[in-house]
Amino acid sequence: MSKKNVVVIGSGFAGLSAATHLAQDTSCSVTLLEKNDSPGGRARKFEHQGFIFDMGPSWYWMPDVFEEYFAHFGKKPSDYYDLIRLDPSYAVIYGEKEKLDIPADLNAFKAMLDEIEPGAGKNLDEFLAQAKYKYEVGIHDLVKKPSRSIFEFTSPGLLVDMVRMDIFQSMSKHVKKYFSDEKIVRLMEFPVLFLGETAENIPALYSLMNYADIALGTWYPMNGMHEIIKGMVQLAEEKGVKIQYSAEVEEIEVENGQAKTIRLVSGERISADIVVTGADYHHVDKHLLNPKYSNYSDEYWDSRVMAPSSLLFYLGVDKKLKNLRHHNLFFDEPLGPHADAIYRNPRWPEKPLFYASVPSLTDPTVAPEGMENVFLLVPLAPDLEDSEEMREKYYHIIMDRLEKITGQEIRSHVIFKRSYAHSDFKSDYHAFKGNAYGLANTLMQTAILKPSLKNKKVKNLYYTGQLTVPGPGVPPSLISGGVVANEIIKDYNLPRLN
Repeated sequence: MSKKNVVVIGSGFAGLSAATHLAQDTSCSVTLLEKNDSPGGRARKFEHQGFIFDMGPSWYWMPDVFEEYFAHFGKKPSDYYDLIRLDPSYAVIYGEKEKLDIPADLNAFKAMLDEIEPGAGKNLDEFLAQAKYKYEVGIHDLVKKPSRSIFEFTSPGLLVDMVRMDIFQSMSKHVKKYFSDEKIVRLMEFPVLFLGETAENIPALYSLMNYADIALGTWYPMNGMHEIIKGMVQLAEEKGVKIQYSAEVEEIEVENGQAKTIRLVSGERISADIVVTGADYHHVDKHLLNPKYSNYSDEYWDSRVMAPSSLLFYLGVDKKLKNLRHHNLFFDEPLGPHADAIYRNPRWPEKPLFYASVPSLTDPTVAPEGMENVFLLVPLAPDLEDSEEMREKYYHIIMDRLEKITGQEIRSHVIFKRSYAHSDFKSDYHAFKGNAYGLANTLMQTAILKPSLKNKKVKNLYYTGQLTVPGPGVPPSLISGGVVANEIIKDYNLPRLN
């Protein structure tokens, strides 16, 4: 059997994962193409006068998924970065004098809940027992299924599991079976926001996220989240992956139902036997392929429920800040009246939720001495009209609340500010409707109801990442790369070297 040339498009978590799996587990020659001048996709970093900013993901959850990923290659996360568990895990701010520091210790967490709502600690035990079961079945079985056929999910044992995993009940109803205090309810519903929808529209299956949060903890890789990417790149290159940067793809050329050539914007042409794309699925489907090879229609894509976009601010502050933790969730405004604005309706919300991360409180390497690195995120509906005037308006809305609640002047101490929103997601990642997180994990967009990991008309074209299975987020993207690699190995009957 001749050695096959695999071309992987995109060096985000999913692309790096797919490329590295194929490079180690097969005899294929693997080339990874990255549009930008550095790896990581949304997990890139940038530096400015001693400040080091992670551009995207800032939460490290599900450490077992990272451990399993590196273990596949005979490695450990500690071979590439130093990981610490945050305690408190994060802070939830409900108002000027209403703040919860979420302890890493489970017993301390239960005691905190009991102070708010007597009996909530005991109820948490039952809630987490279910969540643990969902996590173990979901993360270690369901999310690894390629979802190419309904028959993957029809074994008697799995059907019983699916019933036990509450896929037909909303997360909101599930949480309210155990807790009634509004503060606790919002705290328990918070993790599903990572999945791109409100708790009313997310299946209760995803209480597995609460297990990840409360039981497995919130972690941080010293020197920043980009250290994960740095480690993955090093591992990929150790396994023989060739990475080309500033290599934007202009077209995937198809001959006789096979993707044969990848043509770059530069004019370079790269031959391929197998193509895996971790680039934005819609962009590939509608702009890199001849329309006759598209997997889905324009109507299909317009009907998808997208996860939010985001307005981001990267701030360098010339003093130390008080009354903030590494991660801070500002729930000082109710989500309810604004949920549609955040997730669906094309308008800017009047009273946005926001999140603030200050990694320099944990890690002095990401800011100059005596200063702070601040990352602000405002979730917004995709496809909004994005302008500098609107960004500036929302900067001041957020800073007004941040300064008032934390009791300190911040704006006058900001010596560096960069904003990032819809137009940047489109420019840098060709993100469909400027989304930040991919496709929302609603019931009707789960498993086989997601965009397929394989093109229906081009035999050797596969997809990986947040718009296909298993879904959005860093751990799912790591898993996605492994899933697509396994499918290629099976489809082509490639001998496994590992």
